[in-house]
Amino acid sequence: MAISADPLNIIICGVGGQGNILLSGMVGGAFLKKGYYATIGETFGAAQRGGAVFSAVRVSKKREYGPLIPEGKAHLILGLEPLETLRMVQKYANPETVCISNVYPVIPAGVSASRETYPDIAELRSAVSKLCKRAWFLDATSIALELNAPIAMNIVMVGALLGSGQLPLTEEDVKVELRENLPPDRLGLNYQAMARGMKAVA
Repeated sequence: MAISADPLNIIICGVGGQGNILLSGMVGGAFLKKGYYATIGETFGAAQRGGAVFSAVRVSKKREYGPLIPEGKAHLILGLEPLETLRMVQKYANPETVCISNVYPVIPAGVSASRETYPDIAELRSAVSKLCKRAWFLDATSIALELNAPIAMNIVMVGALLGSGQLPLTEEDVKVELRENLPPDRLGLNYQAMARGMKAVA
């Protein structure tokens, strides 16, 4: 059942290079075409590849809202990287928040250099589940790798978002955005990625 809050506050988070900005633009664009107001705000941690990135998408039938989502007021969190998902959940979730997260980690440089440790994925999942009303977890990265297109992980996650039924958007709404944002020769692969994401949460 689609979340009916107004404004609808969506957070899309991950690390640089995962396609976070493309996703927020597509979700916002799909809502605009359906007659909603949609405001997108982007926040970059370390701006280089691998640094934390998140976008806020605020959607309303009534008026345009500022791009900043107040802490504890997210309705939906879409996480492309599990540790970043937990960070956003800790800051923006409330007992009614719905979360959809990729479980495939991007190991930070500090962990690779043995200066830090990366949390156990089972513990991350448990922590996210406790803080949210509903949480879906999928290995979107491995699904994209099976399609020989690791870059399509973000499109797998859009499919998961659609498949969860949390937004008043259809598969065709998102396909329109894909056609506007991607070259024609990549559409078939990305449609497959989206279908796999939808199936993963069904």
